[in-house]
Amino acid sequence: MRYLGIDVGGTNLKGAVVTENGEILKEASCPTHADRGADAVADAISTLILDLTCGEEIVGVGVGCPGTVDDERGEVIYSCNLNWIHYPLREKLKERTGYTVKLGNDANVAALGEALVGAAKGAQSAVILTLGTGVGGGVVIDGKLLQGYTGAASELGHMVIVDGGRKCGCGRMGCFEAYASAEALSRMTREAMAQHPESQMHRLAADYGAVDGRVAFDAQAAGDAAGDAVVRQYIHYLAVGVANIVNLFFPEVIAISGGVAKQGERLLAPLRQEVSALEYGAAYTVKHPRIVGCTLGYQAGVIGAALLAK
Repeated sequence: MRYLGIDVGGTNLKGAVVTENGEILKEASCPTHADRGADAVADAISTLILDLTCGEEIVGVGVGCPGTVDDERGEVIYSCNLNWIHYPLREKLKERTGYTVKLGNDANVAALGEALVGAAKGAQSAVILTLGTGVGGGVVIDGKLLQGYTGAASELGHMVIVDGGRKCGCGRMGCFEAYASAEALSRMTREAMAQHPESQMHRLAADYGAVDGRVAFDAQAAGDAAGDAVVRQYIHYLAVGVANIVNLFFPEVIAISGGVAKQGERLLAPLRQEVSALEYGAAYTVKHPRIVGCTLGYQAGVIGAALLAK
């Protein structure tokens, strides 16, 4: 059987026809143009759906959308990226396409994709953590998303890990996102560069044309003390948040995606070591969650949305 998944982003819309095993058969994308308003975006989503389903026997359609999504009501309650408030997306798409779509938060459906056919395939429980501009996440238990009473569960980036700490984009102080996002790593790198004009990070940033997540890690690999300090501090913050996740859910797998995750074992090996020491009952724990990198890449959203429909 074939399903259609749509991943709604602030910049682009992505869609794909997907088998029940998560194999992508065909895909397409187009600009979101969120500035044109909600109905215009719904028109663009509908066009993408109709183009991809033409000539296909589609059993169901799933849509992953940023923000708080209420599938029972068929609406996006609030999305700051799209500037939507209580937008009846299911109704609008039904009018335009004839399909009754299944709705989910974009990070949650990407997590579902990784849990079912990606990095955590076969695991009874998994937490997927995305380290990007913010910190997103999703919790999957027995193949089902943990969505909570309002559909807004699993906002893992907004647990506080430093009481009274840095202000987060959400308005709270000391959120995990403010310390473990890719943006947080870049900020820490810039601060260290300002304090250490001798650091190799300056040369690397000039070579890359930006201060991004690679700079501190590559400086550390080259033996740069300031870069090493940034990486160690960043991994510590990340470990505190991941250990909290372990102590809350103790999943079989924690899979990490996003630009920072491209560091592979340079990130994951010290993270595993630090997290295992922070787990509740660490001195006596025999089993630990597997902390791995995600495998589906940019396709996680469309695959997860399709499997949400399944």
